[in-house]
Amino acid sequence: MDNKFAIRVDQVSKIYKLYNKPSDRLRDGLGLTRKKRYREHRALDQVSFTVQEGETVGIIGVNGSGKSTILKIITGVLTPTEGSVTVNGRISALLELGAGFNMEYTGIENVYLNGSMLGFTDEEIEQRLPEILRFADIGDFVNQPVKTYSSGMFVRLAFAVAINIDPEILIVDEALSVGDVFFQAKCYHKFEEFKKQGKTILFVSHDLSSISKYCDRVIVLNQGTKLDEGNPKAMVDLYKRLLVHQEGEPPQGEANQNAKAWKQSIEVNPELLEYGEKQAEIIDFAVTDGRGMLTNTVEKGKLCTIKMRILFHEDLQEPVAAFTIKDMKGTELTGTNTMYEKVSLPAKAGSIAEVSFTQEMNLQGGNYLISFGCTGYMDGEFHVFHRLYDACNITVISIKDTVGFYDMNSQVTVTTALQAQR
Repeated sequence: MDNKFAIRVDQVSKIYKLYNKPSDRLRDGLGLTRKKRYREHRALDQVSFTVQEGETVGIIGVNGSGKSTILKIITGVLTPTEGSVTVNGRISALLELGAGFNMEYTGIENVYLNGSMLGFTDEEIEQRLPEILRFADIGDFVNQPVKTYSSGMFVRLAFAVAINIDPEILIVDEALSVGDVFFQAKCYHKFEEFKKQGKTILFVSHDLSSISKYCDRVIVLNQGTKLDEGNPKAMVDLYKRLLVHQEGEPPQGEANQNAKAWKQSIEVNPELLEYGEKQAEIIDFAVTDGRGMLTNTVEKGKLCTIKMRILFHEDLQEPVAAFTIKDMKGTELTGTNTMYEKVSLPAKAGSIAEVSFTQEMNLQGGNYLISFGCTGYMDGEFHVFHRLYDACNITVISIKDTVGFYDMNSQVTVTTALQAQR
């Protein structure tokens, strides 16, 4: 048989009744009508999986796939409509911001409230209080009502409570994305400690870098059903296909993707800034991974291609195609163009040029914005033919980040020598 399990989810479904108006809900609740006045929404549909003791398991999926719902059922916040959940061990859960806290109570009072809900006596909570306050590090705000807290202070206190009540199973739902980068680092260090101690972690996040780095196994949910489960890399690849509606298709090369616009299969910024004189026009753009799959997500250290299609409305002499990558604060980090790369761009009126820039992705893990441009000279004057600022985003997945914006890919050697005897 299998190893001892920590969590077993067996054929779990969660069905919500959706009413068109409150009076329909009231009549149905009072049994005043035989007519069905609601429609059913299956937030979860026959979901089953097992988490073994000591495993770190990630759950990923697009918005509305049922990730938070399954965590609430596992923690007892919600009751399943069908199926069952079995849990072996004390659970500590960090769900959406505010869950389990009384907004009128102070931080200290909420620590005691949460502890008592988990079965601890006041004396046991008092013993753990110094470590909770040290980890939260929110100063005198612990004596203020939590309704006055910023989201960052709130998640600091909630996580500090969750990890310091000796849980055997830790469940975290996306909440760490609220904290600052230093607090996140401290939390992930705690994750490492928990893993070494053989504790079980169930982790929901859109941060694919963290999913890839910390999880032993990943479950992919889609529209309330379990699509698949397996090793992190394979499941992240599946999730990337979900994002561009290619979940039923194998990775595709460019030849099979030209039937429709590239940008229809990636996430495009609806508020991109566009300007130019339009002697040339960027009509399509995309990012592909090393296998040629259209995506907004690439792995650090792997090949990726940033490409565009340019339609020329006039004959032009040596136009320049370019891209730049910025961080989310708008700082330009890197980029290049066909002039720097010493590649000439044919430009006859009515023709379309496809320009691809292929490189190894060495930016640190995180989210970035890509801009595209086509410029050049006419009669000795510089012209901007077309520019698309912040046209799309790119998420870099990394299991190893270094200092700064990009990785030097250092090769490290260490030698030792015995100290010479005097």
